[in-house]
Amino acid sequence: MNSAERVIAVLRRKIPDRVPVFEWMVDRKVVETICPGGNMADLVDRVDLDAIVVSPDEKLEWIDSSTCRDEWGVVKRDTGQSCLMEIEHPIKTKGDLKRFVPPDPDAEYRFDSLKRVIRRFKGRKAIIIKVRDVFSQPRDLRGFQNFLLDFVENPVLLEDLMDLSVDYYSRLARKAVDLGADIIHTGDDMADNRGPLVSPKHFREIVYPRFKKLVSLFKDTGVYYIKHTDGYLWPIIEMLVDSGIDMLDPIDPVAGMDIGEVKRKYGDRIGIKGNVNCAGVLQYGTPEEVIRATKDCMRVASPGGGHVLSSSNSIHSGVPPQNFLAMVQTAHQFGHYPLALG
Repeated sequence: MNSAERVIAVLRRKIPDRVPVFEWMVDRKVVETICPGGNMADLVDRVDLDAIVVSPDEKLEWIDSSTCRDEWGVVKRDTGQSCLMEIEHPIKTKGDLKRFVPPDPDAEYRFDSLKRVIRRFKGRKAIIIKVRDVFSQPRDLRGFQNFLLDFVENPVLLEDLMDLSVDYYSRLARKAVDLGADIIHTGDDMADNRGPLVSPKHFREIVYPRFKKLVSLFKDTGVYYIKHTDGYLWPIIEMLVDSGIDMLDPIDPVAGMDIGEVKRKYGDRIGIKGNVNCAGVLQYGTPEEVIRATKDCMRVASPGGGHVLSSSNSIHSGVPPQNFLAMVQTAHQFGHYPLALG
């Protein structure tokens, strides 16, 4: 199998030739250390990751050297990390939402990065388009505190924002698939280490119907869908699985999520991705400890297929490049089926 075939096999919950490995995000400092002067696409080739994740392009209006406004009107600050921090939010009232015009999903530059990736990797690596689902955009438009309060104090506004997200990101994903993306991925975190960010009741009544509709629209494009969320998911995991997702990422060990237990309970319905601890052994361990942790992860999650090996979130700037490479190389060396991990 080549990389693209390997990832698709896992999404079908089949046994590939070896356990695939990829990350939805690798910090630019790690990329630069491994591939001086290169980018994420160069890293995918250099270390032989099985998929590349690319986001739609957007234009940022820079207010000063560290502050910008995105196309949704959200003001963000560059903290030196790969992700910008939201600091000002444009939707403060229902009137703001009535006047609000979202970015043009058909802007001519929207998929320039995706087109470059397709030209370089199509048929060879799995090409994943990363969009949003129903949590992140309303959160950014309202601000995190207001977003959470809206579940109790302003549910109609919240529902309208989620409906806007469903319409916008389903359209964006369809365009990406038409261009050649193989898989859709969303990264809206729905929980922290203590549990879901909203009560299971609010999740079922407000979030779940819209999330399930969006999953259905994603699946109508004819490709597979990977849902990413950190946190302790047990109170809502049945709803996530029932929504029709094809894979759950990253089964967060810091939050007490056991990837082996998730595999035992849901491995006949979804694939799983994860979960070498990026807040523990990947950040603070030695390469030898990373090798052991990677083998342990494959030992419980990989039997029978349906598993992508990855970190427990992403390869952030605190992960030593040698530890990232140790994880990837261990998967390449010991992840062949039939598994012989020692």
